[in-house]
Amino acid sequence: MTDTQTFARDIHKGLSAPLKHISSKYFYDDIGSGIFQDIMKMPEYYPTPCEFEILSLQGDNIIGKLNFDRPFQIVEFGAGDGIKTRQLLKKLVERQVDFTYVPIDISSKAIEELESNMLRHLPGLHIKPMIGNYFLMMEELAASKVPSLLLFLGGNIGNYEQHEVAHLLADFRKCMNPGDYLLTGFDLQKNPATIRCAYDDPRGITKAFNINLLHRINRELGGNFKTNQFDFYSHYNPVNGEVRSYLVSLVPQKVHVQHTDKCYDFDRHELIWTELSKKYTLAEIEDVATANGFNVVEHFMDCKNYFTDSLWTL
Repeated sequence: MTDTQTFARDIHKGLSAPLKHISSKYFYDDIGSGIFQDIMKMPEYYPTPCEFEILSLQGDNIIGKLNFDRPFQIVEFGAGDGIKTRQLLKKLVERQVDFTYVPIDISSKAIEELESNMLRHLPGLHIKPMIGNYFLMMEELAASKVPSLLLFLGGNIGNYEQHEVAHLLADFRKCMNPGDYLLTGFDLQKNPATIRCAYDDPRGITKAFNINLLHRINRELGGNFKTNQFDFYSHYNPVNGEVRSYLVSLVPQKVHVQHTDKCYDFDRHELIWTELSKKYTLAEIEDVATANGFNVVEHFMDCKNYFTDSLWTL
């Protein structure tokens, strides 16, 4: 099945459901990836600077916990622009450690820019980029017996519901060997007002990021969404730590998608759920690790305790 066919299948399934939804994995086409770069630069969006601080100031401590005795690879899932990761890689290059950086991203444009920027700043870096859905890369990675540090940064694990987290971590385990490591970013629970502002900014950048999902359906699947007839809403529940984001139909309307040859009806104020972003406690993180067969080596947190990069091993 081609990427377009998979996209069309998932869109049909989501827009036909009683509670409409579009998977957040479809945010990241080239345009969406560009808008997300703008989100990461927003003053309200704290996860990026917090994780940048961790990888810049605690990179030596993270490296010190790795127990590799031969050349290894650092595999990054959803690498994006790689600016945060570069802080960690720089420490390794400076120490003349023998390793290969394997960034994986679904956006070819993002990978091209990342490779160019990485080599400009770290000309001695061994880099072997991979373009595509990282779940499809798992089998190839599993065949490699090279010791690995897997990176799943940015709090991306928060985009998965509880049962999906178990499947995700099972996939990671499949491409890990005993002695390998997983460094995962978790956004921590904090003042609800801080979280709310990060996910519904006053300049409407997050709204544009969500609306781009409809533009993408129009571009790639022949949809006729009138995007000015949709609004954006985000809600944070501090009890369970979940941010949920939605597109809201402002009028009763029908939308036709050529690739599925279907029409989809929307009531006034009907929602399309687009994203989950769960915020964790340290106790929840440790429970997730243990339940999925990992041992927590250490939590590396920023100075505000807003965010942690948690190092696990098998």
